[in-house]
Amino acid sequence: MSLLKKTIYPLIAFLLILVLWQLVVWITGVEAFLLPGPLGAAKALGEVIKSGVIFEHMGASLFRVMVGFLAAAILAIPLGLLLGTKKYLEITLDPILQGIRTISPISWIPLAILWFGVGNLPAMFIIFITAFFPIMLSTALAVRHVDPVLLKVGQNFGASPKHMLWKIILPAVLPYIIIGLKISLGISWVIIVAAEMVGMSSGLGYMILDARNFLRTDLIIAGMFVVGVIGFALDRLLNIIERKVKRLVGFAN
Repeated sequence: MSLLKKTIYPLIAFLLILVLWQLVVWITGVEAFLLPGPLGAAKALGEVIKSGVIFEHMGASLFRVMVGFLAAAILAIPLGLLLGTKKYLEITLDPILQGIRTISPISWIPLAILWFGVGNLPAMFIIFITAFFPIMLSTALAVRHVDPVLLKVGQNFGASPKHMLWKIILPAVLPYIIIGLKISLGISWVIIVAAEMVGMSSGLGYMILDARNFLRTDLIIAGMFVVGVIGFALDRLLNIIERKVKRLVGFAN
């Protein structure tokens, strides 16, 4: 499918949804504070863009997500490689890690505020917890599923453990690590909105909660739209990185 079709078709579908939404609002006569139409939400979005407030909140949310996510990736990938290559570590730690992984990141918010107070640190910690376990466990799983033939070839040629890691294991698992990063970043962006609704004075989550306090439903929807657009952009960015990594690894192999 051509790039033009990939752009036009989703755009047409999006516009049809907006038209249908606006028609429902007009036909039902629903109160604006319950469900504003897309025109009202667009007007509210224009207000915060004109004032520049939206950019401050976007910057705060992106900063918290990027710091927490990068810290998680820097720590989780090496630990995942270690966990995947050391069978005794997998046997020892996997039940504990799986148990902690199933705890909702949102449930960490009270502890995060208790430990770090209010501000950026609690939100960064929540994002770190959100991203760390999926990245580490997906990396370990990818290592455990490396083609045994590749490992056997490396052993037959007398490759050292260091060379096995850098020349065989890492190139084989890199595309799967990128997928784990992509999934974790998407979840992190979802969680940051909830995290910013507690003990925060900035960020898109705070903006949405503040709009609710003033019954600005149009501004709530505008904030939700911005969250969705940024999430979509982050996903597409990692898609581009994923394709480049796969081509690089394929070329190297």
